[in-house]
Amino acid sequence: MQKKQIKLELLEKNDREQFIIDNQISFKYGALVEFGKRDDHLDDDGEIISRETIEKCIDDPDNVAYRIVWETCTPYFEKRNIHFYVNKCKFHIVEFYNDFLQDQSITEDQKELNEGPDEMFRFVKVCK
Repeated sequence: MQKKQIKLELLEKNDREQFIIDNQISFKYGALVEFGKRDDHLDDDGEIISRETIEKCIDDPDNVAYRIVWETCTPYFEKRNIHFYVNKCKFHIVEFYNDFLQDQSITEDQKELNEGPDEMFRFVKVCK
């Protein structure tokens, strides 16, 4: 298994607004697509997770909000995900997994568990 370094940095004030917006977008979209608007359990501002809730979590003295360097994958056909990762979250596409790619880093265990990439983009988030 390859060891990866992760660097945690405190969420800075200039990152706060985008962090709140990105959380609201991702929670709202994911919930509405998965479940539809089954009832009126949205917060007062029409969000699945309100600005107030996110701010309370960030501002709670017992909590600490961090930024992190990470990677993720999404299927080639998920254009909305690709847009979100690249254009909103500033991930970088570093690989496209397909039948023509000979990648030794994909383990047999990943393939058997359906966790191995197949026609997937791999993204890496670089925090500066």
